[in-house]
Amino acid sequence: MTKKLLFLSALCLSAFSGLQAQTRLNLDLTKGVNVSPKLYGLMTEEINHSYDGGLYAELIRNRVFKDNPNQPDGWSVVQDGDSKASIQLIGADPANVPFDQGRNAINAALTTCLKLTVSQTNGNRAGIANSGFWGIPVTPSTTYRCSFYIKTGTVNFPRGNRPDAAPPATAVTEDGPGIINISLESTDGKTTYARGTINLEKSMYWKKHELTITTAANIKPTADARFVISSTRTGTYYFNLVSLFPPTYKNRPNGNRIDLMQMMADMKPTFLRFPGGNFLEGPYLGDAFPWKTTLGPLEQRPGHTGSWGYRASDGMGLLEFLEWCEDLKMEPLLAVFAGYSLRGDHIDAGPLLEPYVKDALDEIEYCIGDTKTYWGAKRAADGHPAPFKLTDIEIGNEDWFDRSHSYDGRFKQFQAAIKAKYPQLRCISTIESYKPDKVTSVKPQMVDEHYYQSAWQMEEDAAKYDSYDRATSPKIFVGEWATREGAPTTNLNAALGDAAWMTGMERNSDLVERSCYAPLFVNVNQAGNGQPKAWQWDSDLIGYTALKSYGSPSYYVQKMFGSYLGTKVVPITAENAPLRKPAVKDTAGIGHWPANARRPKAERAALFFVCTQDAKNVYLKVVNTDDMAREITISLKGGDVAANGTLVILKGDKPEDTNTIDEPNKIVPVTSTITGLGRSFKHTFQPYSVNVIRLSKRK
Repeated sequence: MTKKLLFLSALCLSAFSGLQAQTRLNLDLTKGVNVSPKLYGLMTEEINHSYDGGLYAELIRNRVFKDNPNQPDGWSVVQDGDSKASIQLIGADPANVPFDQGRNAINAALTTCLKLTVSQTNGNRAGIANSGFWGIPVTPSTTYRCSFYIKTGTVNFPRGNRPDAAPPATAVTEDGPGIINISLESTDGKTTYARGTINLEKSMYWKKHELTITTAANIKPTADARFVISSTRTGTYYFNLVSLFPPTYKNRPNGNRIDLMQMMADMKPTFLRFPGGNFLEGPYLGDAFPWKTTLGPLEQRPGHTGSWGYRASDGMGLLEFLEWCEDLKMEPLLAVFAGYSLRGDHIDAGPLLEPYVKDALDEIEYCIGDTKTYWGAKRAADGHPAPFKLTDIEIGNEDWFDRSHSYDGRFKQFQAAIKAKYPQLRCISTIESYKPDKVTSVKPQMVDEHYYQSAWQMEEDAAKYDSYDRATSPKIFVGEWATREGAPTTNLNAALGDAAWMTGMERNSDLVERSCYAPLFVNVNQAGNGQPKAWQWDSDLIGYTALKSYGSPSYYVQKMFGSYLGTKVVPITAENAPLRKPAVKDTAGIGHWPANARRPKAERAALFFVCTQDAKNVYLKVVNTDDMAREITISLKGGDVAANGTLVILKGDKPEDTNTIDEPNKIVPVTSTITGLGRSFKHTFQPYSVNVIRLSKRK
């Protein structure tokens, strides 16, 4: 054989090999199951300062002085020039008297106040300052709403006088009336951004003052600021419930941060799972989310012990959760406390559990009861006569941790009571159907499954739901899941793992009816200004400081998947799909695979895909997790599409690439027009990329 023939033969073999290796995705537009209309939602709990210092717009940290019984966290004394002043926490008066005026406790909720003693001014000011949650955001031409309770002395009752009588004529107060100054200023006090005053009268009684202050148009945005209440007069001043709100989403008076609400709105979520998570349970039975004391005016909310090392103000109460849903056109998915706490305390099914069941029924009534019911009337009195929409109730949270194995009985008791009063509601079990402690006494209509894994594990499990038996399996709610890579927010590799996993949920959305990533929020501030690090959990979706916010790569994956979703799944048959070599170490950063990990033993998929369609469009999603580009032929059966379509691509150069508070747009989706489309076309998918191709159907 001549050299020329050998060359031509080799060339033909090479071409044939290339042809054989060509990857094809065959889409059948004539078939497919329905896509769940509630597939993508949000999960929330008070972790990483998600509410206080996050979504909840209150800017004052420790506004009712209960965060630390030993010192006023977040507060400091202001002493300009040679002024002299001191501050201390003061609890309720020891005498348990019904006469509120003149007491240090305003009511049963506001039992601790801050005492400011100004002993010397010489014309200089003295006062108190709050540092906010790692700073207070100051922006140009912004009006802030301020309020606080103040009184100027203590009541001294003569010996033998009845404590529940009106203040006697001999009662005295310490000095301190006059002009009180309120200001937003730099942390060094040299620059004032906004100011206001009140004229404080000499009084032993608590009085609430409200005012607005506005920044100038020419200031530069900064979070290097503090809130100050001060006076140039000596005296003793007592403060409680000090509050400062910037403009809020839809101008709600006790509302949320505008930027974070808009970021969630852009995800097009269909539901909100609240109040959590571990925040629902609390460390002990008495620390469960106290929904009844989160209702009404802020003056009636004492707050409670949180689950992640800091106290919750409960400014984000039950009604605020429901209004959050209303503002973003989401359906509430309410989780009710089911008698199990994080430290292992539990209530067995039976008579002792009945008060908790009754409490859950009251909570549901507040959400959906008409105004003739007790709690429906309370909701109306709180400003929302119309009931909210509920279809699913989750009974507890992650009860597979309950070593008493009591959940089966507890779930049965809760479900029976809920179904008896609200037969239209579905009850969700928090133990997966494949775990030993699953509910067996009754058949749950839906189970909540949670997954926190590395990118390799998420990719390995992307086909998990393909094999679920539709005839025997309950509906699935993936109520918490995330690829845990990157800190404090996820990196590109996590986003690829997320996207791979989401193709599996979307492909099986006849079974997987709901899903939501967790955690949703993280305050990314490090330790400083006398405050600890803001977050307790890595690999979160949306990061922020007091002034700025940004989306992680995983956030943009969520946004892409939620924005391009049809009503029916399009079956895909793949040919010559590429594979990846197994990992030599866990991509979450573990040096070696732990002994109990599912270490890959063979090559696995490098390409993940799903397709849905509606009456007008076909939405093809392709995830290329490999380090090389892939040309793929895409063939359509049963329909024709326009020659031009839309390509949305999220990609990066390295799996470790990420977004940060200072570089928020390093990895963001890019939208462009894609041409040359038809019943069969080719497209090259870039390495480390998540892609959505929207094809417009021809009429």
